[in-house]
Amino acid sequence: MSIQTSTPSPAGKTGFQLPKWAGSFGFQIIAALIVGLGLGLLAKYTGSTKANPNALGTTLQTIGSSYVSLLQTAVVPLIFTAVVSSISNLREVSNAARLAWNTLLWFAITSLIAVLIGMGLGVLLQPGANTGIAQDAKYAGKSGDWWAFLTGLFPKNFLGLGASTTVTDGVAATAVSFNVLQILVIAIAVGIAALKVGKAAEPFLNLNASALAVIQKVLWWIIRIAPIGTVGLIGNAVAVYGWDTIGSLGKFTVAIYIGLALVLFVVYPVLIRTHGLSIKQYFSGVWPAVQLAFVSRSSIGTLPLTQRVAERNLGVPRAYASFAVPLGATTKMDGCAAIYPAVAAIFVAQFFGIQLDFTQYLLIALVSVLGSAATAGTTGAVVMLTLTLSTLGLPLAGVGLLLAIDPILDMGRTAVNVAGQALIPTIVAKRQGMLDEALYNAPRNGDPFSDEVADTVTAPAADPSAVAVPSAAPESRELAGAKA
Repeated sequence: MSIQTSTPSPAGKTGFQLPKWAGSFGFQIIAALIVGLGLGLLAKYTGSTKANPNALGTTLQTIGSSYVSLLQTAVVPLIFTAVVSSISNLREVSNAARLAWNTLLWFAITSLIAVLIGMGLGVLLQPGANTGIAQDAKYAGKSGDWWAFLTGLFPKNFLGLGASTTVTDGVAATAVSFNVLQILVIAIAVGIAALKVGKAAEPFLNLNASALAVIQKVLWWIIRIAPIGTVGLIGNAVAVYGWDTIGSLGKFTVAIYIGLALVLFVVYPVLIRTHGLSIKQYFSGVWPAVQLAFVSRSSIGTLPLTQRVAERNLGVPRAYASFAVPLGATTKMDGCAAIYPAVAAIFVAQFFGIQLDFTQYLLIALVSVLGSAATAGTTGAVVMLTLTLSTLGLPLAGVGLLLAIDPILDMGRTAVNVAGQALIPTIVAKRQGMLDEALYNAPRNGDPFSDEVADTVTAPAADPSAVAVPSAAPESRELAGAKA
């Protein structure tokens, strides 16, 4: 009888283990994209359509929509608690007003660059000429309106809650929605009021900090299952829309994606290098959020991960990131509010044979730089386009032409939006001398959750120094010493 001996496994490593790179968030998203693409093509070529999906198409649609719903569910408490907490953390900062002003200024600068690129591509590529599409498109959806934006700043209730009812075939359906811009206004007002109240507000601020920690933990769980949601979202997009949907709008689609690529891979790297930072480190740091934005098509849904990479990968101080990133998620949209409306407005003008003059081009730039805030909390790109067309006096029927391919464009637009929402806080922090460059230049492990234990608030006191953060991350007290 033979005696078999076995060599004991190293401590902590038993059985088969995946390579380290296979466990990274980025790899899981890429793998999910490939799987979703394959399943989407399978559903499409087995007869699944938007109106009549087959079993596979229905499954993909359900998985994708359920994941987006999970993300959106946590948005309201996240924005409220994060903004209130950020304002309380900034209470001892002497240059808080300067930070806010610089943030808004750089939002405008990058938006202007993006809209100029969009207008240049529209004039150069002529996407609206010779499309071969009949001029019978109708659009009866919601239109952007400056007055509606101003009145929409005033909350109708404490939660920024709204409801709309539609009747289809005699059946009424009511949908509840939250106005993100109103929630932002409410949170800012509550945060400032808490600072003015002083010591009596300490229990409230402590409770808010604890609630934020709990909400963030739930959101990390949701984001961890992003690969599953990715399979459904990409699979459903391929099954429903596919390449044939692009059809004669191919030139317009190409123009949009060229513009997005120029902003993401040319403009942003130039700004990064101009400020003396590593381009490679920026992209490796922001990439997890860009990937999630591409598949979820939601800047707000990606907000927690965008803030995470800004703090943990790019070295932006938490007290500032928790203010700038939520603000950017509602108002900083280089894809939806700059590139897209510029190219689309020129497309509509060319399609209907309308010659734009210099003044109208200036209006496109003005609306794109100032108008992104007017679309916060709404279907950004479509409402932004109607706002631009209305300002220029162009036919709103042109919007109907572009709705068929909007989901395909929205993936790229949202990815660029999120990349910019992380870029501006990084640039401003660098210019103000408060960026943790050691953390910015640190090696990446591909896992945005690796330090989540250190992200827990262990002592949610009013003093910012009581918030437990990793030693490598700048604490809010460092803001007080930032350059003026």
